[in-house]
Amino acid sequence: MENKINQAIKDALSNAPKRNFVESVDITFTIKDVDLKNPTNRIKEEIRLPSGRGRELKIAMFAASEAATKAKAAGLTVITPQEIEDLGGNKGKAKKVANSYDYFLSEVPHMGLIGRYLGVVLGPRGKMPRPVPPTLDPGIIATGLMSTVVVKSGDKTTFHAAIGTVNQSEEELYANAMAVYNRVTSKLERGIGNIRSLYIKTTMGPAQQIEVVN
Repeated sequence: MENKINQAIKDALSNAPKRNFVESVDITFTIKDVDLKNPTNRIKEEIRLPSGRGRELKIAMFAASEAATKAKAAGLTVITPQEIEDLGGNKGKAKKVANSYDYFLSEVPHMGLIGRYLGVVLGPRGKMPRPVPPTLDPGIIATGLMSTVVVKSGDKTTFHAAIGTVNQSEEELYANAMAVYNRVTSKLERGIGNIRSLYIKTTMGPAQQIEVVN
């Protein structure tokens, strides 16, 4: 599979039309013979990409006082506790904020307030904040998230994950693709035997199918 995945990445990059924006490169899985109605069989993995995401991620933190100071020092956008309730009363603005950031962090005491006022917006997007204990530096957590991708099937047999951007080298994308592929297959009872199809594609480019031999 290693050679097939590597070749699919080469083909995806060479066949991608030139765009005026930096396209993502995705790997798409379709799995079979897995009962996704049972939540324990669903794929939900956070994977650290060895070559990074290929782009800067935007991270915000719900914080006050000292934690807010640390978050700002780390280059994070700070959302104060007072703003949480305000956003909860303006769903349009809350959606805009939710869509503007890749990840959210929060001081532990604010998690209940966030769930009450913003859970309906952040939850479905998979963007509920990660709690940051007072002993941890939010900058360290944010640095880790900069190279992290979430692979999530939900109850769908087809799902995808970004493995980088077209600005990265074939070698970097290959390392990222293998990290995702190996993690996903390790979570399937029959490994590759539970994969029906596998594709690599850029955002707007043609999908490159990878032959799966069980």
